[in-house]
Amino acid sequence: MDNPDTLDCGAAAADLDGRTVVVTGGTRGVGAGIARAFTQAGAHVVICARRPPEVPVEQADFVPVDLRDPAAVQTFFDSLPRLDVLVNNAGGAPYRPLAEADAERHARVIELNLTAPLTASIAAYEHLRRARGSIVMIGSVSGSRPSPGSAAYGAAKAGLESLARSMAVEWAPEIRVNTLVVGMVRTELAHLHYGGEDGVAAVARTVPLGRLARPSDIGAAAVFLASDAAAYISGASILVHGGGERPAFLDAATANKDQQGEVG
Repeated sequence: MDNPDTLDCGAAAADLDGRTVVVTGGTRGVGAGIARAFTQAGAHVVICARRPPEVPVEQADFVPVDLRDPAAVQTFFDSLPRLDVLVNNAGGAPYRPLAEADAERHARVIELNLTAPLTASIAAYEHLRRARGSIVMIGSVSGSRPSPGSAAYGAAKAGLESLARSMAVEWAPEIRVNTLVVGMVRTELAHLHYGGEDGVAAVARTVPLGRLARPSDIGAAAVFLASDAAAYISGASILVHGGGERPAFLDAATANKDQQGEVG
């Protein structure tokens, strides 16, 4: 019997030749970065979203699907000849304080960010079970900290992480399920969240690694979780946030200014 400690996991991490990967909402930003990472790893990538990408992802196919329509989602997955990996990336939310919109608008955010990934995962189940495949949920740090202005989004992402952990137990050992807990990412829409270049730079300075994530950073982490190098990882939440956020009290406190980071 081979010693598992001697296996070449490094090679396996980047080799997804012959595998089919579905990336939901992969038409721009983080989703496009994930799709590109999988194509570069040799996978056949299918992107599904309501609208086609303005800039097509090279070597990836696009199929229009409304992920909030369970019948359409089931029809899409039934049409695939095989499926090895599902990346539940579709999501997002505008800035919307709770009291400035009705409950129905907030519910739509939860539907897109939590119910739609559940719908897609169930529709993909038989394919993934046969392939002994995996699901990668794209979560957010908003699910584990206060998210003012996007509270419904944060609640949905918290639920998504919980869903992934339960799914990993129910569907083991045939299907692995993990979550990438993503921090701030510089995409083509970053200015809507952080402002212009000055705003992006100011926000980047709050990240310990000194920059926002690139979509390719998220893509590389997703490829790893889907690969054989992560064969014993399931039910995990991996933080991809550049070190997190510096505690606000450190800058507010008047003590120990010459010893930043130490407990006063």
